[in-house]
Amino acid sequence: MNDSFQYGIDHLTIAKTIALANGSMKGVLSEKATEKIKASQQSVQNIVAHNTTVYGVNTGFGILANTKISEEDTITLQHKILQSHSVGVGDPIPIEVAKIMLITKVHALAQGYSGAQLQTLQRIQWHVENDVIPVVPEKGSVGASGDLAPLAHLFLPLIGLGEVFYKGARLKSQNVLGKLGVSPIQLGPKEGLALINGTQFILSFAVKAVQRMHNCLEAADIIGAMSLEALTGTKAPFEERLHQLRPYAGTQLVAQRLRLLLNDSAIMQSHIDCGRVQDPYSLRCMPQVHGASRNAWLHLKELTEIELNAVTDNPIILGEQDTISGGNFHGQPLALPLDYACFAAAEIGNISDRRCYLLLEGKWGLPMLLMKNVGLNSGFMIPQYTTAALVTENKTLCFPASADSIPTSLGQEDHVSMGSISGRKLNRVLDNLEYILAIELLSASQAIEFRKPLKSSAILEFAHDYVREHVGFAEEDRIFANDINSITNIIKNFSFVEMVNGFAQNKGISFNKGFEQFQNN
Repeated sequence: MNDSFQYGIDHLTIAKTIALANGSMKGVLSEKATEKIKASQQSVQNIVAHNTTVYGVNTGFGILANTKISEEDTITLQHKILQSHSVGVGDPIPIEVAKIMLITKVHALAQGYSGAQLQTLQRIQWHVENDVIPVVPEKGSVGASGDLAPLAHLFLPLIGLGEVFYKGARLKSQNVLGKLGVSPIQLGPKEGLALINGTQFILSFAVKAVQRMHNCLEAADIIGAMSLEALTGTKAPFEERLHQLRPYAGTQLVAQRLRLLLNDSAIMQSHIDCGRVQDPYSLRCMPQVHGASRNAWLHLKELTEIELNAVTDNPIILGEQDTISGGNFHGQPLALPLDYACFAAAEIGNISDRRCYLLLEGKWGLPMLLMKNVGLNSGFMIPQYTTAALVTENKTLCFPASADSIPTSLGQEDHVSMGSISGRKLNRVLDNLEYILAIELLSASQAIEFRKPLKSSAILEFAHDYVREHVGFAEEDRIFANDINSITNIIKNFSFVEMVNGFAQNKGISFNKGFEQFQNN
């Protein structure tokens, strides 16, 4: 177990969030955070005792904000809000995403501006540490007034309702809590609202998207370099002097990575005087295309880390006489960059598919369809059908959810972000992108073998050998779906990128030197 993380005190990063979720880092409520939590909760208790009207403490919610709630009903109000707002539909979100929602909510509440009880935060921690993860339906949030429906489902187990995933099974919360000797808790004034009013659903999908997209971007550079080698392309378009004349950070980084990936390649040297003037755009413009997507990723990463350390519920409790009812719950700050990143991820798939197509044409010394005996065999023709289908599916997912808004709460909440859809949609595009990159990697690995006995760079030879540990060279047709799934797994579980990067580091090669902001940390 690595060092602990102090909720509400330390700065939360994407890497730390993932570490808290996978158990390699432990979250704690320090004495300092505990004092802030108790002080905020006491302010709420005083508001109730003095009958000061504060939204969500002793009033109804949304359009019912002007309906006063009696002191004796303030507790019941918080219980009912979890019930009434649990209207999510569809399949459950991934368990890891639900766990990240719990972690990010604890961090927000522990900053001491929400009026939550200490025991409530401790119970959420208990769920994280014991892997008793609430079942959260994927659909139902409009991304303003917070992610109301998914957060309501997330916290139903606190009051003994809803369902949880525990030890691989989907079970009723009351049964699991009873088995573990844990009693439901009674929510205090404002607590129900503090739990469901926030952006943790959008945020948690953003955290996963930043992690997954970074992995895809790293893989795309490596795989693109392998395709370029197989197609005997030139590295001249990656020269540093060219990119200093148009100095986008992402473009410069990708050009640098490609230079390092192709350094000392015997294949590259073998055709240096071949007479080809220019390569197709999908080879020549990798720095510009991959680099633009890198810039989009960086924008999303920066805004996600701001949101990780933000307080996004409403109202904000600054003191008994100092509360602010505002709009920090509105998901627009993440909805826009999530949609932007969605286009950026789809574009990586678009250009990857084009390279898959180039590998099949039978040009520049490669056999048509990457197999010598075609006719009887279809070779690698049909895997490219799959990339074409996935690329088109991604295009249909590129409509920006944040461009839409439908009023809710009888017009009180008259502009919403739809950022919850943006976050889910980006992760669906990344699902498809992982398959597309896997098919390009499979095709490039097949193609590069036709350049033997010439070798590529040490890094790309290592990458090729790692692929061959999972999938062999294809002499004839077979069920390529099995190969695609095997290679997708090593992309999806990050091992392909981690192994190649680790090999490079052992050789003293730093891919991100001068561009450290593009590292996923």
